[in-house]
Amino acid sequence: MPRSPFRGSVPGDRLYDPRHDLWVRRDGDNGTVVVGITAFGLFLSGELVAFTAKPRGARVERGRGLGTVESSKTVLAVHAPLSLDVLDINEIAEERPGLVNREPYGAGWLLSGLPLDWDAERAFLVDGSAYIAHIRAQEPEAVIEP
Repeated sequence: MPRSPFRGSVPGDRLYDPRHDLWVRRDGDNGTVVVGITAFGLFLSGELVAFTAKPRGARVERGRGLGTVESSKTVLAVHAPLSLDVLDINEIAEERPGLVNREPYGAGWLLSGLPLDWDAERAFLVDGSAYIAHIRAQEPEAVIEP
């Protein structure tokens, strides 16, 4: 049975890591970032049933593991979209991962951190338009909602 095409949103107020289907949002003027899984990443992996993050204070280099997510299909490493020190973990998402499925761009964020080299590593992230192009390259029938 063929699966339905992706139907979801790509908020324009953040940047995206198309390699790992994560989003990054700068949080105010203090330089911190919030990281989460995109709706498209959830579509590809299946419904999340568990999320475990690195502990507060952990230093993680770009591309290395920030934690793991377990979906109905597989267990995956969450790769850091940029090098950072973990400041906060969304403990509610760890306790109730269904929140990530329902609100991936809101209350379902994964963690926040302080980037180690934002100016250099920001170049590895793309804006919403480029991320939509990434989705359409993989899923031409995708319906992207505002």
